[in-house]
Amino acid sequence: MTALLHRLKGDRVIWMTVLFLGLISLLAVYSSISSLAFKREGGSTLHFLMKHGLMLITGGIIMIYAARQQYTIYSRFAQLLIGVMAVLLLLTLLLGSNINDASRWITVPIINQSFQTSDPAKVVLIVYLARVLGKHHGEEWTFRDVLLKLMVPVGVICGLILPANFSTAAVLFTVCLIIMFIGEVPIKHMAMIVGLAVGAFILLMVLAKTTPGLLPRADTWVSRIESFGVEDHDANYQVEHAKIAIASGGFLPNGPGSGTSRNYLPHPYSDMIYAFIIEEYGSIIGGLGLLLLYLILMFRAVRIASKCVKQFGSLVAIGLSLMLVLQAMINMAVAVNLVPVTGQPLPLVSMGGTSVWFTCLAIGIVLSVSRSLEEQQPSITPDVKRPRTALA
Repeated sequence: MTALLHRLKGDRVIWMTVLFLGLISLLAVYSSISSLAFKREGGSTLHFLMKHGLMLITGGIIMIYAARQQYTIYSRFAQLLIGVMAVLLLLTLLLGSNINDASRWITVPIINQSFQTSDPAKVVLIVYLARVLGKHHGEEWTFRDVLLKLMVPVGVICGLILPANFSTAAVLFTVCLIIMFIGEVPIKHMAMIVGLAVGAFILLMVLAKTTPGLLPRADTWVSRIESFGVEDHDANYQVEHAKIAIASGGFLPNGPGSGTSRNYLPHPYSDMIYAFIIEEYGSIIGGLGLLLLYLILMFRAVRIASKCVKQFGSLVAIGLSLMLVLQAMINMAVAVNLVPVTGQPLPLVSMGGTSVWFTCLAIGIVLSVSRSLEEQQPSITPDVKRPRTALA
């Protein structure tokens, strides 16, 4: 294991954290998938285990390859791909697969593989935003510059994600605001942007009420908020059964394969996998242990960002890791009934398709920033603190 870690470039703590998350994912998915396997594959779990394992392995390959590249190359790719992502998101809304009144998936014709276009769009937008902030680091931001250079791409991408996936759009918009704050965009400009965004969303909801079909998911959003914290067993079916699973787990582990919530808990292998993990591994190891792994990931990313010389590298490390960790926190908060149901999966743990690949790509980019620090370390004098410079 030590020899393997020495071969891998970048922060070794992040590599170990990802490895642990992948192992937890394999165990939890294999244990929780039996009910779905019985319905779709005649009782065999091997199909789903092999498919999920293949996704994790190929995701690991993507992560290794991304970590070996110079992180500045992703700045150029983001500049080229930001428009492509907008087109893909628009095509998804118009032609994508519709499930539960949400067009989130688009299918690649040749390989017949579907994926959520919001997954690559999140990565591209954050890298693009870091690029713009890095190039203009140290310059004075006017409100016009903030609108044209920052909020136009953010508004387009988040706006195209919003109709099908409100929670993803909200999380991504929040992460973008945090990146802008770290990138020294004036708070008064950001406050005005938030006000405009809230006003635009209220107007959109009013139009959705007066124009049926304009926003098919609007009624779902409202019902989830209204039913949150209310004693309505039908509306809170998912959360009620998640709490039963958590209560059954107790503090100490019951052991792999001991969970019974797979028979009644909706989506124990994806959206509600955190509750299922607590049922089998207990609140201390399964609950707090999993939470600790994500906090370690965030801590190491902040450490990488604080040491990075270039503003672009710092913002990319913070933005991509924050996106993943915030998504994980929301998934956990839903399971313990702290926030309304959102449908956010647990990164690198929930069973998923191509979303695993883009999660691994995001972590690979963070590792690429870390690797560049390791390569530059011998040439940096310890007693001299080098100033940050914008991306050339």
